Amino acid sequence: MKSLSVGLLGFGLAGSVFHAPLILCEPRLRLTAVASSRVDDIRRVVSGAQAATADAVIADPSIDLVVIATPNTSHAPLARAALLAGKHVVIDKPMATTVAEADELIELARRQGLLLTVFHNRRWDNDFLTLRDCLDSGAVGRPYHYEAHFDRFRPQIKQGWRERTLAGSGVLFDLGAHLIDQALTLFGMPDRILADVGAQRPDAQVDDWFHIVLGYGPMRAILHCGTVVCRPGPRFQLHGDGGSFLKHGMDGQEEALRAGRMPAGPDWGLDDPGNHALLVRADGTERRVETLRGDYPAFYRGVAAAILDGEPPPVTAEQARDVLAVLEAVRRAAGLT
Repeated sequence: MKSLSVGLLGFGLAGSVFHAPLILCEPRLRLTAVASSRVDDIRRVVSGAQAATADAVIADPSIDLVVIATPNTSHAPLARAALLAGKHVVIDKPMATTVAEADELIELARRQGLLLTVFHNRRWDNDFLTLRDCLDSGAVGRPYHYEAHFDRFRPQIKQGWRERTLAGSGVLFDLGAHLIDQALTLFGMPDRILADVGAQRPDAQVDDWFHIVLGYGPMRAILHCGTVVCRPGPRFQLHGDGGSFLKHGMDGQEEALRAGRMPAGPDWGLDDPGNHALLVRADGTERRVETLRGDYPAFYRGVAAAILDGEPPPVTAEQARDVLAVLEAVRRAAGLT
C-alpha cells in the first residue's frame, strides 16, 4: 500500500495529544520526523521518529506532508516555507492570524499544485455529528435558533502563549475558531454579525469570554464561550418549527487522547448514554437521540485520500479562510479593531 512520509512541526498539546496519535493510526501515513526540543516526549509517543528542527523537516526530500502544530503566529510563515519546498501541508486551526495571510497561502498552494488543509477536528465531535444528522433529517423542521457553547471552569490563568498578548491568542481564536467552523459547516456564511468579546478573570491579558450572534435571515446562531463556568448548561441547542434538540456533555475524544489512548477500538468516540440528546417534537412528544460515534481519525483518513486518491480534502483551505474572515468580523463588531 502506498503511504506518505509525514513531518510534524511542534510537540506541545496540539502536536503530541492530537496530531501524532491521529497520524499514527492512519495506515497510509508514516510519522517519520518531529520538530521539537522535547526529545524524550517524542521517543515515548512516536517510536522510530527522529527529532529535528523545523527547517530540517521542511528541507527533507523524503517528507511528503508537513503538519504544523506550532503557536498561531508561526502558522503562516511555516506553511509558506513548506509549500515552497514542495510539501503538502496540514495546519492546526486557525489557519493563520489574518485573512490576508490565508489568501496568500491558498494562492501559493494553488500555484504549487499541493494540498493545503486545516485541522478543524471538531467537525467530527460526536455531539456535532448527531446535531447535524438531526438537522439534515428535518427532525426539528425549519431551524430558527442554534446555540453552541464551549464553556469551561478555569479561574486560574495557565502559563503558555495562548494566555499572552500575541496575534491569535485568547479563546476567540482558540475555541471560537471551532464554534465558527461548526456554524459555517451547518449554515454557511452569515449575513450579519453581532459580538461581545472580553477578559473576565483578574490579570487576564487576552480574551477569555465571548458571545457571538450570527444572522441568517430570521435565524440566529449564537456562539458562546465562558472560562469561569462551574456547571455548563447545554452544549448544543437547536430550535425549529418542528421541535427542539438539546445536548449536554462534551465529546470525549480529547479527554481520551489526553489520557494517552490511541484513537481506535470498538468504543472509540462513543458517548455516555446519560448525555444522549433530548428531541422534543412540536406535538409534545419526547425521545432520546443516541449520539453518533465521534471520529477524529476521519480527518487524516481524508488527508491521505485527498493526496493519494484525488478525493476532496476533509477541510478546504477556503473553508478555513472563511473562519478567519468571521473571526476578523467578530473583532470589528466587538470594537477590538
